Amino acid sequence: MKLVRFGKEGREKPGIIDAEGSLRDLSTKVKDIDGKTISSSSLKLIQRVNLKKLNIVKGKPRIGVPVTNIGKIVCIGLNYVDHAKEVGAPLPKEPIIFLKPTSSLTGPFDNVMLPKGVLLKSKGAGKVIESKRSDWEVELGIIIGDKAKSVSETKAMQYVAGYTIVNDVSERAYQLDAAAGQWTRGKGCDTFCPVGPYLVTKDEISRPQNLSIWLKLNGKKVQNGNTKTMVFNIKQLVSYVSHFMTLFPGDIIATGTPPGVGMGMKPPRYLKKGDVMNLGIDGLGEQTQSVVSWKK
Repeated sequence: MKLVRFGKEGREKPGIIDAEGSLRDLSTKVKDIDGKTISSSSLKLIQRVNLKKLNIVKGKPRIGVPVTNIGKIVCIGLNYVDHAKEVGAPLPKEPIIFLKPTSSLTGPFDNVMLPKGVLLKSKGAGKVIESKRSDWEVELGIIIGDKAKSVSETKAMQYVAGYTIVNDVSERAYQLDAAAGQWTRGKGCDTFCPVGPYLVTKDEISRPQNLSIWLKLNGKKVQNGNTKTMVFNIKQLVSYVSHFMTLFPGDIIATGTPPGVGMGMKPPRYLKKGDVMNLGIDGLGEQTQSVVSWKK
């Protein structure tokens, strides 16, 4: 199944994509798509719904984040062999974990907003950290369907509801400069986590470790990879993370990005107002975001 939420921000309704690719209104069957909706038992009930009896949604409504009330977004750094090489970093011996706040969530076709520079005071002197190095990172997102706590790798897939696309937008100045590096600070700005367009249930993705994953900037492909080059695979990540924090239904694990980020280019290339990002993963659809200036 491809589950989706559509409508104005804060007023989204649940939907489902039928076999012909039409969006149908699922609100007569479920109130919303949240942790309860995507549990293994609830998904089985939705699979029994006769989609032909659901109304087709007319027009082109806004598409929101496919799951609401997400508890946490757990991200994995340097998880593609070729990406680690392009930024000159050694392969991690265990997964690098950081978090993106839920306030960074935005729809897959909403604008990405460049953050405002911040003033840091040290020993009476002010230093401005400018937001001039915002970067793109297309990633496979794992969406948890059932509570997972200290689960084994052999059973890890039982706790996965499905997959989605995540753009882990990053401000490198905030992430890497000062204070010995602050990954969450550089990853958590408003609009820095476009998710969607769908939650695609795991039964539709038979080989999640062999998916093409790509991103275009202004029509030119800059990222082009495959999930088979992950350092740590999906089973390993779900198990590993679950030993450090309980994963709840609706939580997302963003599994890292392939090569082609702006920071790794020579010379580096970063986002600016007017840029357009288009990104996709086999079987999971596509996203498109325009880059805009900061505003309150």
